[in-house]
Formats: sequence, C-alpha cells, structure tokens
Amino acid sequence: KDHKTEHGVSTEQAIADLQHERAENGESPLGYWLMIIGGLGIFCGCIGKSAQFPLHVWLPDAMEGPTPVSALVHSATMVAAGVFLVGRFYPMFVPEALLVIAIIGTITLFIGATIAITANDIKKVLAYSTISQLGYMIMALGAGGWVAGLLHLFTHAFFKSLLFMGSGSVIHAVHTNDMREMGGLRKKIPVTAYTMFVACLAIAGAGIPFVIGTSGYYSKDSILEQAFSWGQQNGFAFGGIFFWVATASAAITAFYMFRMWFMTFAGKPRNEERYSHAHEYPNMVYPLVILAVFAIAVAWPNPLHKGFDLSTLLEASRPATISGTTLNGSASAIVIPDEHLSHMNSIKTPVTLLATMTGIIGILLAAFMYVLPGSRGLAAAEMAAKFKPIHNFLLNKWWFDELYEVIFVKPSQVLGSWISWIDQNILDSIIHFCARATKAAARFWERLADQIIVDGSVNLMARWIYQTGVSLRRVQTGSLRQYVLFIVIAAITVFILVSFMWDPVSIAGH
Repeated sequence: KDHKTEHGVSTEQAIADLQHERAENGESPLGYWLMIIGGLGIFCGCIGKSAQFPLHVWLPDAMEGPTPVSALVHSATMVAAGVFLVGRFYPMFVPEALLVIAIIGTITLFIGATIAITANDIKKVLAYSTISQLGYMIMALGAGGWVAGLLHLFTHAFFKSLLFMGSGSVIHAVHTNDMREMGGLRKKIPVTAYTMFVACLAIAGAGIPFVIGTSGYYSKDSILEQAFSWGQQNGFAFGGIFFWVATASAAITAFYMFRMWFMTFAGKPRNEERYSHAHEYPNMVYPLVILAVFAIAVAWPNPLHKGFDLSTLLEASRPATISGTTLNGSASAIVIPDEHLSHMNSIKTPVTLLATMTGIIGILLAAFMYVLPGSRGLAAAEMAAKFKPIHNFLLNKWWFDELYEVIFVKPSQVLGSWISWIDQNILDSIIHFCARATKAAARFWERLADQIIVDGSVNLMARWIYQTGVSLRRVQTGSLRQYVLFIVIAAITVFILVSFMWDPVSIAGH
C-alpha cells in the first residue's frame, strides 16, 4: 500500500516520479505549477488566520477582550491555527511555495518586532510580539524547519500565555493599559513581576549556551540554525537574508520585551495615585506560577524517559517533505535543506553564540534606555528625539492603517457612494415602476375579474333565483278550488307515471 493510498497525500518521491514521467512523455510541467498555485492558495488562508503580512493589522485590534481570552486565543489556539495548517499540509508545499512562505514570515517577524518597540499599551506590545513570533514560525517552516517552527509554536504558547495573564494582573492592579503610568510595580505585585520576568527571558531565548536554557532558547535557536542552513545551501556566504533579519529581530525582541518589563516593574512610580492603590489578587498568581514553570522547562530533555521530550516527539512526527532542489527546475533552483543539516556543529555553534549575544545586547540596551541612571545619550526620550522620523514611523505602525485607508477604505467608500446612487436613482426607480405597474394591473384585474366576472356571476344567479321565485309566486292564488284542481292533476300524473313504470308480470315472475 503506497503512501498516497494510505494517507491521502503524496510524498516528495511520488511527486518527483510524477514529474519525471510527465517529462519523459514530453508533457508540460503544468502539474508542477498547479502544485505551486495550490500551495500558495492554502497559505493565503494561513496569512489571514495567523496575522501575517499584509493581513497582520487585525490582530492588535482584537486585544480588547479579557486577558485570559487573549492568552488562549492569541497564544495557543486561534492565531496558531494558520501555522499548524502550514505544518499539516507540509508535504504539499513545493520549494517555490516554501520560498514565498519564508519571505512572508520574514517580513512579518520584522514588522511586528519593530512596531512593538514604540508601543505604550502593554497589551499592544504583546499583540505585535505575537505577530512577530508567528512570523518566526512561518519563516522556519518556509525554510524547511518543520520541527523548529512547530517547536516554537508549542513553547510560544506557554510564555506568551504567561505574558498575557501577567498583563491582566498588572491591568487589574493599576486599572490602565498605559505603561507610561506604571513603574516600580515589582514591589506591589512581586509574583506577577517575576513570573513575567521569566516569560521575558523565555521569549528572548535566554540560556547558558550549550548547557541549558529556557524553552525559547531551544526553539528560537532551532529556527535561526535552520535559517542559516537555508542561506548556506542556497549560496549565501554567511546565513543569508532570512538568518540576518531573524537574528536582528531576536535582538529587537529582547529589547522590546525588557522595555515593557522595565517600564512596568522597574524604576520609580510615574503615577503615585495608581501606584498607591496597586495590589495583587491572590487567585490570579497561581496560573502565572504554573505557566512560568512550563515557560522555562517545556522544551527540556526528559530526564525520566530518554527520547520522550518535545523536540524528539516532533521529530518522530515529521512528515515526508519535499527537501532538496526544485523537482523539475522549471520555476527556480531553490534548495530546501534537510533539517538535520542545521544540527551540525559548524552551524549550531556560531548561531547559538550569535543568538545569545544579540539577546544580551537587546536586554542591556533596554536597561540603559529605561532604568539605569546616567545613561547619557541613551535615555528613551533622547533617543526618540534623536531618531524622531524613525520613532514616528514605528509609532504610527509603518503607516499601514493610513495606507490601507487610502488603498482600500477610501476607494470602497467612493465605490459605495456610486452603488448607493445607482441603487437610489436606477434600481429604486425600476422597483417603484414595477410596483406602480403591479398596482395598476391589480386594479384592472379587480375590475375585470372581481367586479365583472365574479360579482357579475353572483348577481346574475341572484336575479335568476329572484325571477324564478317571482314566477312561482303566481301559483299561490289563495283559491281553494284551484289548489284541489292542482292536487287532482298531480295525483293523476303520478298514477300515469307509475302505471307506465310498473310491470306486474315481471314483478310476479321475480
């Protein structure tokens, strides 16, 4: 029984055999192009579901719900469904489709990370962080890192849920989302502060290189290693564009997450009234502690059962994928490296060291800008003034809202006004004419059918009955002799009729 019959999908060998057979028969590579189009069609659904560029703008606007809902929906379930779909359909993506997937993921992770730098709403920071981390997963899958992408999907669920739940505890304590009105809250809500610190370390990929680390250390480094391997296999000298954008975004991630933590929990209170009333609700901290444990250890090797850890289980579930060079070479010469190549020491060692260094740089830069006194020239206000155009660009979210307003909203409003004019002046006129014509026809048929035919028939019958009654009324003269005469005539008539109808012989025989 072959793989297609058993599982309903084709392996790369089955697709390769199909293409070779078509080539030997002199047929066009149309089937391969349909594989590209079909794969991209599936991915289009994932773009909307997992908030990828250019449809990423909806996710921050969906942050208005309670934070437990955000923790569930935006960390582990709804937005993760698009990433999961790419992983589930992985055998159907040919290298050209995977290249587009990797490009979209790379653009998304960079856009989300840069916008989060200037966000002041604590939930909006986490929203753009989610967009960026989803971009990491999509980029990993596009670069051939099936295990790396889905491992990050699992680890992200824990530390991002912890961050959302922690932000809910913060908002409950100070009754605002604006981090500019916070500060110094680690003394008021210590459990929330330090569990969120753990989550920030996890999302930054903190760890002791080659020894142990948080869950994000394993998943993020796996993604960077696969991106490096992709660049190496496709002729780039050192890593390629995917690797360097992902590495830069890793530094940005560490920066904006610790910017959030420092603005919220470190330093002095920036609003004494809110600070004085801040308190920690006991029942809120239990989930934070549990999630903090998983944010640290969910990707650790299992000491009780070798081979029963998250990455090994994912490795065992890896589908038969299309790795290697493009199958027929008619579209491009992209190479999707096998994921095992990224585990070589020649890749793993420099990537791990570089990733650790970028994380440290991001954390230190956030500390210098937001908490350390005397950091002349690096204070947040000074940096914002120094790089005002860039700051405004990021503060306005790359002007995507305004761009979409011009490209989509305004033309839609103009088109809507045209359609409204057509509706009111043309369609409504046609409908009103039809209504008036129907009303006139109804009046005509009312006169013809109801008044002439129906009423005429009823009235004719009534007149006939009336005339018959008047005619029969003349028989009623009131004369007794006439009545006796009628009785005699009637009796004789009946007797004659009976005599003709009655046959005594036949009756006797019967």
